Amino acid sequence: MLLVAVSLATFILLVLSAFQITLAAGAPLGRFAWGGEHRVLPATQRIASVGSVAIYALAASFPLQKAGVITLWPAGWIEAGIWVIACTLAVSIGLNAMSRSRAERRVMTPVAAILATLFFMVSLS
Repeated sequence: MLLVAVSLATFILLVLSAFQITLAAGAPLGRFAWGGEHRVLPATQRIASVGSVAIYALAASFPLQKAGVITLWPAGWIEAGIWVIACTLAVSIGLNAMSRSRAERRVMTPVAAILATLFFMVSLS
C-alpha cells in the first residue's frame, strides 16, 4: 500500500509541476491557480509558479525516500517531513475551497484533498 500511495502522490505532484510550468510559460489557465484573478499570470505569479515546482519536488522527495526509491535526507527527517507536508496539504484544502475562482475551487480543492490523504496514508504506513 505504501508504494501505491507514494506512486500516486508523486504522479499528482508531477502533473501539478507540469501545470505550473505551463502557467509560468504564459498559458491562459490562471483561473485554476493563485486565486484565479488573472487568465494569464503576471510576472510575479509566473515566478511563483516556477518556485512551486521546486516545492513539489521537495514534497515528493520525502515519501519517495520512505519507500526506498531515493536517499536524499537524513533518515530522522523523513517521518516529521511527511507529517508537516500532510498537514500543510490539509490546510491547503481549505485555502483552495475559499478561492474566489470557481474553477480553482472545483479542481484544486479535490486535488489537495487527494494529496493530503495520500500523504497521511504514507505517514501512517
